[in-house]
Amino acid sequence: MKILLAVDDSRFAAEAIRTLVAQVRTQGTEIRVLHVIEEMHAYLSAEMVPHLVPHIAEIEAERQKQGKALVHEGAQKLRKAGFQVSEAVETGDPKARIVDQAAKWRADLIVVGSHGWKGLNRFLMGSVSEAVARHAACSVQIIRPRGAAGRRRSGKSQR
Repeated sequence: MKILLAVDDSRFAAEAIRTLVAQVRTQGTEIRVLHVIEEMHAYLSAEMVPHLVPHIAEIEAERQKQGKALVHEGAQKLRKAGFQVSEAVETGDPKARIVDQAAKWRADLIVVGSHGWKGLNRFLMGSVSEAVARHAACSVQIIRPRGAAGRRRSGKSQR
C-alpha cells in the first residue's frame, strides 16, 4: 500500500503521524511524507509589504529549509516505527499539489490532518482536506485530533 501523508507544522499533522503508526501495518506499506510550501505571492503582494521585496528569495530559501526539516522529522518517526518512507517538499497550491503528487506517485491513500476551521478562517484559508477529498483519485483519510469533535459540539474553540 502506498500512502501519501501531507504534513504541516501543526498538531493535526502530528496526530496524523500517530494515527498511521497506531493503525497501519508496516509490512508492505510505503509512506511518502509531503509538505507543500505556498508561494508568498499567493497571499502577499509587493504593494502590501514593499519592505520585504528585496528579501523574498532569502525568505523562500528559509521556508524550503524549514519544510525539509519538518518532512524529515515526520519521516524519521515513521521509519522508527518500521515503515518504508520517502520525503518530498513542493511549492505551490497545497490543495492541487497534494492531489497531483498522489496521482503521479499512484498513492492508494492520502492522509491529511483537518484544522477544523470555521467561518471567516475557513473562507480565507480554504479547506485543504476538503478539497483533497473532493478531487483525489484515491481514498482520503482526514485525521482530527482526539476530542476535536467534542469541542466543536460544546461550542469551545479548538485553538
